[in-house]
Amino acid sequence: MIRGGKSFVSSPPAFSNDAKKLLVCTGNTVSIFSTSTGLQITELGGHTALVTSVIVVPASTPASKILCYCWTASLDGTIRYWDFSVPELMKTINIRFPIHSMVIPELSGQQPESNDKPPHLFAYLSAVDVKEQEHRPNASSGQIRKCNLTESRLAGGVILAETWKPEIITSSPSGKYFGIRDKRKLRIWEVPTKDSARAVYKKITLHHTKSFTTFAFHPTHRILAAGDVTGRILIWRSFGRRTFSDCDPIINGGPSTNDDERPGGRRDDDADSCSTWHWHSAEVKVLFFSSDGAYLYSGGKEGVLVVWQLDTGKKRFLPRIGSPLLYYLNSPDPSLSSISCADNQIHFLKMPSMEILKSISGIKLPGSVPEVCKGLYSGFVFDYTGGQVAVCAENYCIQLYSLLDDCEVSEVQVCERNLQLGDEVTVMVNLVALSLDGSTMSTIETRLPEDGIGGLVSLKFWTCGSQTKEFSLSTVIYEPHRDAGVSGIGFHPTRHMAVSSSYGGDFKIWVRSHEVLQKDQMLPMTGWTCHAVGSYKKKPMTAATFSADGSVLAVAAETVITLWDPQRNVLVAVIGESIEPIVTLSFVGKSDYLVSASQGSNSQVSVWSMSKLCASWSYKLHTEAVASTVDDSCFAVLALLPKSSKSMESNENTIQGTDGVILLFNVGDPVPASTWFVRKAKGGGLAFIKISPRSPEDITDGKPGQTLLAYINDDHEYVLFSPYGEQVHDYVTHPRSHFGIDETEQFGYATIYGELPEFNLKRNQTTEVSFVPSERPWETIFSGSSHNLPPLTKLCSMFLESLLEKRTAIVE
Repeated sequence: MIRGGKSFVSSPPAFSNDAKKLLVCTGNTVSIFSTSTGLQITELGGHTALVTSVIVVPASTPASKILCYCWTASLDGTIRYWDFSVPELMKTINIRFPIHSMVIPELSGQQPESNDKPPHLFAYLSAVDVKEQEHRPNASSGQIRKCNLTESRLAGGVILAETWKPEIITSSPSGKYFGIRDKRKLRIWEVPTKDSARAVYKKITLHHTKSFTTFAFHPTHRILAAGDVTGRILIWRSFGRRTFSDCDPIINGGPSTNDDERPGGRRDDDADSCSTWHWHSAEVKVLFFSSDGAYLYSGGKEGVLVVWQLDTGKKRFLPRIGSPLLYYLNSPDPSLSSISCADNQIHFLKMPSMEILKSISGIKLPGSVPEVCKGLYSGFVFDYTGGQVAVCAENYCIQLYSLLDDCEVSEVQVCERNLQLGDEVTVMVNLVALSLDGSTMSTIETRLPEDGIGGLVSLKFWTCGSQTKEFSLSTVIYEPHRDAGVSGIGFHPTRHMAVSSSYGGDFKIWVRSHEVLQKDQMLPMTGWTCHAVGSYKKKPMTAATFSADGSVLAVAAETVITLWDPQRNVLVAVIGESIEPIVTLSFVGKSDYLVSASQGSNSQVSVWSMSKLCASWSYKLHTEAVASTVDDSCFAVLALLPKSSKSMESNENTIQGTDGVILLFNVGDPVPASTWFVRKAKGGGLAFIKISPRSPEDITDGKPGQTLLAYINDDHEYVLFSPYGEQVHDYVTHPRSHFGIDETEQFGYATIYGELPEFNLKRNQTTEVSFVPSERPWETIFSGSSHNLPPLTKLCSMFLESLLEKRTAIVE
């Protein structure tokens, strides 16, 4: 079984001490990437639920940068301690509460080790009281708790705060403060100087008229910046002046002595002043101070990174990132930082120029779909032979993603248009289709009308280059079905032919033109033209597909299925009569059976015999997807479970949290051959993927290909498994090609002086190195090892002589 498609941006990442690795929370694991190549090196696996926090233990001395230890927290209620250079799990702490956020303030401001170091290490957790949530659903469920990491237990009875829902905890870089946002309030705690299980905490609360979205602490001064839902940034200076007055005066940031002279600050807030900056048009999601505290980085929905000069308020921008920003992170290397985006990408930035060096690209996450396009949208399609999935993304592109390697292959920009990250979507790519061999792609691009005027539908064909393996635009067809929406696209299995169906009551068959001779050269002309048009009683055409050999075209005319000869465009037969509109058609392999699925209040999946032109059997199921094999006579159905299912009540422990089921059928038998319960089935998809040996060794060994079933849910998380219970071949799972090679670490002599030169055994070891002046002595005078150079007195005299101009003296 192969799993993938995890989100890279569910939680903030963390840099290693040498800035050569980035630790990313990816589902139940922590993936470790190389910052120089952007490839995954290894992963930390052991948690059984979503990992929500990863904290790298900082180096206490410059020589200990090679240490690779980290803490992780998860919704499974455990905290784990790792050596991620091996990788190896070293310690597990089970607190039995789902952990949504964790900070360890002592590690944030860790200094070189000293004798007065606290004996215990404490973490502060944002957890959920599950029992309280079950007994009192309307009560507050979030809690800020304290955990003794040294003794592997919660600090008994220490609950710092309760919130309606779990909040993200933010710690200051100095390790002196941490806090949470609670609607229109910021709750800030001071970490006790000598932290213990019974330490007394000082707390302040800062207020605002709008809800907060994020905040950040200044690294050296007592300054705090917070963003709200309107796009404003508030900056408090000398916060906690009264409450934290016994703190180090160096970090006070110039406290005021007059309570009446506090510009911008509320009277009850413990801060000297509060100023407001406003550039963002929507909520602020990113706030982060530079390591020296001179600049403040901010970002949000606009996809622009703004750099504010803290003293003057002047701004610089990194525009056109292409996606809303979620997290910004400095690395121990001042010239490197990272930024995480909502499209599941992490960019490495070269500082201070903010140039994007590398990117880690996960599978594109589902975006918002306008209500008018709900029935016209299909977010992804599978490549049967290539083991890939094509995903529609928000920035008007199609992402081709490898299911086997769990990495991006390429992107196709469907619409050359700058992404406007506003509330209203005006253009979207709503349909995509791939030919059986993966050489041709078709997309439907819809420009939504404004006030009922200006709508446009574009059908585009793309051709994959044999050398570059990237798609290039071949043909653009505007309004392929007049002003009607396109319901589906399908490709002929063996020919350059495609069909598109529309809700306007017709379907069209498209063919690719032949090569033509231009100026004595054979240039491939891959333009597509309309070959035929068909309709049936002016009914909406809701789905279309070709048979396995391409001799039959099945088109759903709302509630009936029409069969056509695609070459002559002749209606052959009409079968079926369902109650609800048919949305999916699929021929089962090389058999004479056709599967249809209808959606509505009386949803149904039916199997039709082409030889008898009648229904073979059917089920009343709400079907989300249907997938058929190419070579066998099997098909799979993804169906939603009814909410009041008796089977769910009787097997609550077995399928708790599942909302869908995958059923595998032999086409002639109505009894499912296999059943799998799945999560997040609404909006999911299915496909059979043909996997071939990936290396010459596997082909030489005679290992056959394998057919796997791919399931992808609405969050674009996927799983590949054998539907027949077979073991997945080794060449499919090990090794994954996206795992990069870790950089070779340097130790001892090499860390100080660099690598030693290679020793040449053929070299004459009896030859002595001597200093021989040359015609241009200044080029080589200081070359060579120090123990082989002449004395300094001789070097200086020769160097000075080389700078003097020689003249020939004539003696009379």
